[in-house]
Amino acid sequence: MSRRLPPYRDSLAGTLLAAREAVMSPIRPYLREAGVTEQQWRVLRVLADGGELDLSSLAEAALLHPPSVTRILKDLVDRRLIRRDSDQTDGRRSLVRLTDAGRALMDHTAAFTSRLVDRNRSAFGADRLANLQRELKELTSALRKAHTSD
Repeated sequence: MSRRLPPYRDSLAGTLLAAREAVMSPIRPYLREAGVTEQQWRVLRVLADGGELDLSSLAEAALLHPPSVTRILKDLVDRRLIRRDSDQTDGRRSLVRLTDAGRALMDHTAAFTSRLVDRNRSAFGADRLANLQRELKELTSALRKAHTSD
């Protein structure tokens, strides 16, 4: 006997994807205008938040696969938005940080994204949004534990 799945939009994956689209769709035109992809913006945003990072930490924080980060970094270095240097203590490691141009881009986008964050908070409610984010973090942790114990 096969178990019937809910319609995709009512599934956990579908619901999460719809929420992601609702969050990201207002910013996409702005990112296009700034000349960056969503993935590039995530890398820049993580670097703006965390300062200088090694590639593994950057990939993990930006929720990207390391090979994708390598391709993204090449373009961002070519555009002089980030700088990639060898680690002074371990020459095999690369460290990445924003350049002044990268910081200027992030400062410019911060005003717009801050307004979006405020609008989202107002639309959904600050407490509800904080609770949702907390629950989603707990869901992520629980699912990772469940899938690593298989």
